[in-house]
Amino acid sequence: MWVRISNSFEEAQAFDRNYYLSMSQEERLDTVQILRESAAKLGKGKKFEGRKRLRRVIRIIQQT
Repeated sequence: MWVRISNSFEEAQAFDRNYYLSMSQEERLDTVQILRESAAKLGKGKKFEGRKRLRRVIRIIQQT
């Protein structure tokens, strides 16, 4: 784990944005998957019937 101290919220947001934009798409997806797995472990044994889930959507776009 690492920590970066910022002087303002704007500076922290800029750092976060630049950090994630420097990652490849695959690295960002891996990060999301790690966070999803961590959240699932925290919620294990609890009932979350009402929670919303990410929907999988496929759209076919015709190019002309």
